Amino acid sequence: MERRSAILLHPTALPGPFGSGDLGPDAVAWLDRLAAAGQSLWQILPLGPTALGDSPYGALSAFAGNPRLVSPERLAELGLLTSEELERARLPWTPRVDFERSGAHRRDLVRRAFDRFESERGGAQAALADELAAWSSAPEMAAWLDDWTLFAALRERHGREAWTSWPEALRRREPAALNAARSELATEIRFHAFVQFCFARQLAALRSEAARRGIALLGDLPIYVAADAADVWAHPELFEVDAEGRPGLVAGVPPDYFSADGQLWGNPLYRWSVLAESGYAWWIDRIRANLAQVDLLRLD
Repeated sequence: MERRSAILLHPTALPGPFGSGDLGPDAVAWLDRLAAAGQSLWQILPLGPTALGDSPYGALSAFAGNPRLVSPERLAELGLLTSEELERARLPWTPRVDFERSGAHRRDLVRRAFDRFESERGGAQAALADELAAWSSAPEMAAWLDDWTLFAALRERHGREAWTSWPEALRRREPAALNAARSELATEIRFHAFVQFCFARQLAALRSEAARRGIALLGDLPIYVAADAADVWAHPELFEVDAEGRPGLVAGVPPDYFSADGQLWGNPLYRWSVLAESGYAWWIDRIRANLAQVDLLRLD
């Protein structure tokens, strides 16, 4: 087996004009630096949407991408933002990222791009609309996209509170409540699908740029998901949670050299016997989705 070295750097740590790094031009510049240094692997942390604390290991989805990694500059290249809008949106560089501020700032930009896309999808953006429709309807999207977009829209409606605090009918995914939410939140659901499409499109382009330079992307897949994740809401039968969605058995580690008291992570454990009944379909879908984003995958 070939022995290789990797440089570990999460895209949010890259410099960027909008408060944190993303999948845009600064990521390509980083690839050039890696190639100049003779490196062939770029190791990244998990790329999922983060919750409170902004840890990439506490993602709200095992499948979705982090909206904060969507590059406004790449959206401008598609005609969805103007150069003037980008210039006005620039933030001063700081040595530490204010994720709350930069995240809200970036979301405003992406929302502006979405609104322009919605107004022009039958005209100037018709080709991109067709591309989005084809991407959304691809068979591999069935495992997660509808659940994620509805979950993300509902989470925003409920002040980003954990889904276990939502009204009972939504917590329990009663069909009538879900259908009503899909109708009421149709525009927000389309927005979150648009964000995921842009993320996937930009990451695929970055991966192609890496390949041109002989660099592979090494991804990171945490074994557990957050208790507040869309996956637990959509598939509670796969996790050790009670009827209200609260975890019973949770993940952690015993005392070791790093912590005299051990660590309690709080991630719900899996019901492996239930997963086995489907031939571990959820896990297969998850690994397949992650390998569509990167060249190699680290199972953490």
